[in-house]
Amino acid sequence: MFLINNTGLKLFLFTFICALAMNGEGRNREILVFDLKLGFVKGGEAILTIRDTSFNGKKAVDYHLKGYTTGITDKIFKVDDIYESTVDAKSYLPYRSVRNIKERKYRYYNEVFHYHDKDSIFSEKTGWAKVPDNLTDILTVFFYFAKNNMIDDIGKGKTVVLPTLNGHEVQNIKIRFNGYEMLETPMGPLESMVLSPVVDKGKVLKRSDGLKFYISKDSHIPVQLDFETKAGTLRAILVSYRINGKEQFK
Repeated sequence: MFLINNTGLKLFLFTFICALAMNGEGRNREILVFDLKLGFVKGGEAILTIRDTSFNGKKAVDYHLKGYTTGITDKIFKVDDIYESTVDAKSYLPYRSVRNIKERKYRYYNEVFHYHDKDSIFSEKTGWAKVPDNLTDILTVFFYFAKNNMIDDIGKGKTVVLPTLNGHEVQNIKIRFNGYEMLETPMGPLESMVLSPVVDKGKVLKRSDGLKFYISKDSHIPVQLDFETKAGTLRAILVSYRINGKEQFK
């Protein structure tokens, strides 16, 4: 978490969100909690809350991701980031995207509204802009990926490119499928799909494909995320998954 202000590692926040099936009408609430570790040292937590809601009278899903440092890492880096998106319950395209960043003395806040019928967005920071068709956002891009059956259809080695809003900028996110691995998790061994978003290497990532996301083959829940940085492997491990207050893993 302490390397989050790098553009490449900011992508790791949105990737906690992969392919959870949401049903119901405003009653469901799912909470996923991840421990963040560099080696054996815990550096922070990330909590993703997903709930059914409505937006301008239409069925929608709200995603709220809070990532923060803990312990000695918090004393040094002081990260408290929030990402929030509200998406259409059928298309999984965003209506509204919010980023609220607090990293030491750095502050960033922006709210963006999406108008897919006009291929346009309105950003509080930059105003109106034309954007590509079916623009996703950095928090919900993997949900869109999953809901359009790209997880099932993608072939080994194939890359899917999705236009994605990151802050108030549009970037192309490339997602590559690397096959399956049996992963030991706090919930026991799980056969997992391995996905790698291809991003700019930058100053922190060891290589451009140094992000790996392990997604349960059966439930499509993200169970582990690895980031190969120059300082070592930063790992996010799913430690709790609750639906309407009931823990799913015992």
